[in-house]
Amino acid sequence: MSKQLEIFKKAKKDWKKDSVNSLNRDCDFDTLSGMSQDILYYPSQAENDYMEKISFPGQFPYTRGIHSNMYRGRLWTMRQFSGFGTPEETNERYHKLMENGQTGLSVAYDMPTLMGYDPDHPWSLGEVGKCGVSVASIDDMRKLFKNINLSDISVSQTINGPAVILLAFYIAIAEEQEIPLSKLRGTLQNDILKEFTAQKEWIFPPKPSMRIITDMMSYCTEKMPNFNTISISGYHIREAGSTAAQELAFTLADGFAYIEHAIEAGMDVDSFAPRLSFFFNSHLDFFEEIAKFRASRRIWAKKLRDKYLAKDPRSLKLKFHTQTAGCSLTAQQPENNIARTGFQALSAVLGGTQSLHTNSMDETLSLPTEKAAEIALRTQQLIAYETGVTNVVDPLGGSWYIESLTDKMEEEAEKYFIEIEELGGVIPAIEKGYFQREIARSASEYQQKIDNKSLIHVGINKYVKNDEQLEIPTLEIGDKTEKIQNERLVNIRNKRDDSLVIKNLNNIQKACIDGSNIMDPIIAAAKAYATLGEIVTAMKAEFGEWKETAVF
Repeated sequence: MSKQLEIFKKAKKDWKKDSVNSLNRDCDFDTLSGMSQDILYYPSQAENDYMEKISFPGQFPYTRGIHSNMYRGRLWTMRQFSGFGTPEETNERYHKLMENGQTGLSVAYDMPTLMGYDPDHPWSLGEVGKCGVSVASIDDMRKLFKNINLSDISVSQTINGPAVILLAFYIAIAEEQEIPLSKLRGTLQNDILKEFTAQKEWIFPPKPSMRIITDMMSYCTEKMPNFNTISISGYHIREAGSTAAQELAFTLADGFAYIEHAIEAGMDVDSFAPRLSFFFNSHLDFFEEIAKFRASRRIWAKKLRDKYLAKDPRSLKLKFHTQTAGCSLTAQQPENNIARTGFQALSAVLGGTQSLHTNSMDETLSLPTEKAAEIALRTQQLIAYETGVTNVVDPLGGSWYIESLTDKMEEEAEKYFIEIEELGGVIPAIEKGYFQREIARSASEYQQKIDNKSLIHVGINKYVKNDEQLEIPTLEIGDKTEKIQNERLVNIRNKRDDSLVIKNLNNIQKACIDGSNIMDPIIAAAKAYATLGEIVTAMKAEFGEWKETAVF
């Protein structure tokens, strides 16, 4: 018996044992016509580099998924991104989404919150509650999660520059609910590197930003073992105009940078790597996206094992959330977005995502209406329960086309890793404008294809309705939220102990200077009713701000 065949037979035996011992959903996994299906399909013997590149689900290099039985065991978390207006309004939307079957929460914050400004700051004027929920204090966070038991549901928060402060608010209200921090589940999309690369919502310079994230990783690793310490985001890189290969490469490169900074800070890779998670875009090219997801797992597993010497199998398993492509949505014929989103969501599922957000049809026009959000959630539920794609693990595995695309994705990503390394790593590459130029070039090329009609976008450059009348309702956010939130700030400042607030803000500044972990003093300041903007100002006094170098 050849060595390769020996390895194959042992891996198959281990997989079968693992899948049998894993919990399965109480569900009929036959086809609609009643034909029985195996949980997994694979070759009768090892072929070529099958074990090296593909293997079995739940086994290195995890190309076929990180769990042996994937969705037969547990469906992905249906986590619709939502937030608007006041905390009370968003809380009401959360309760309705959960009543409709949503299984996780994802918080969208407004622009002032994302940029670290209180609602009464001059730069917040006209933006409070408009593109997300306004949260400026522990009291706002308390209202946001009213009557929601934080130990019962996984919560994701999209917040970058001031992520450490919003995490402090969250921890503080969890303690008010008497929930042990060890029971909190969810993640923070606090990937500051992609802000410098793509989304441009940073507060502090790159190096202090990395120090903040390392402090958060250290704190959460010690006290919140079920909480993903960082969500490394490729989504916004793709939304800015990157190709699928660039999204893959730049996102994983950011992940490797976080690992290296944590190791330099004295952390053992296996202490934190199992709680790293990723956030990818699912775009319009159906098979390319599936290949991207499969390649991401394989690359991550190999790098963690071979370069960073991780020993814990959990460190090697890339977990990811997916959101359908916002940049693919059209204001023209917006109902078509329902179909676009459905195909993109199906790509994510066939690619093995752990959680999923499906965009609403009206998001190019306004924040989603309740009805549009419901349709988006129902899209996920239709895929989960009516299509049969969850009955078999990695049903496209072994396809010549899919495997070839997966290999090509990996090859393209490796080329980018070499270029980034030659520039000195991720942060020097950011400072030199490398990522920005590469993304801008790809975005320009994509737009040129749309303009010359070599790439068809329905309703945009073909099948256009010149006299179209929109017939869908949109969600209007008025100025009421700004007035309410400003009044709340006045009340908070009138009632709190200002001397205690000043003391805690000074402690934050000291931690910024002396290198001690900043989490505890920020949590203390949050409990003393220091506001988001006040804490950011205290940190800016030591860390400064950053202005991007022009690259064109």
